[in-house]
Amino acid sequence: MTDHHRPRRRGQGELEVQVLTALREADRPATAGWVQERLGGDLAYTTVITILTRLLAKGAVTRERDGRSFAWTPASDEAGLAAHRMRKVLDAEQDREAVLAHFVTGLDPEDERLLRELLGQPKAEGED
Repeated sequence: MTDHHRPRRRGQGELEVQVLTALREADRPATAGWVQERLGGDLAYTTVITILTRLLAKGAVTRERDGRSFAWTPASDEAGLAAHRMRKVLDAEQDREAVLAHFVTGLDPEDERLLRELLGQPKAEGED
């Protein structure tokens, strides 16, 4: 039996997290080349562009022109991204009330208290 030393293949979600982490560590909008270099250079440039484009479609990053290329910025912090994923799951379900009811009854007491406290606060300006 031969032992091949190939690099472990990373999943799409893992790559997205790594790219977002790199962008958060940047002190300004970063190019795909900078992200590639920050991740150790073992990813193809086209793979980095693909991941950034997917993140853009998900609303997780924004981009602005930087010469002939783009500079990328995370659109939200980790909590904001998690909340976005939760909304997407909720939006995909037909019985929102049942999903929310099951979610709330599955919370531990401290999380339920926190949620009730947050729901008791008035909405922020501009929210519907």
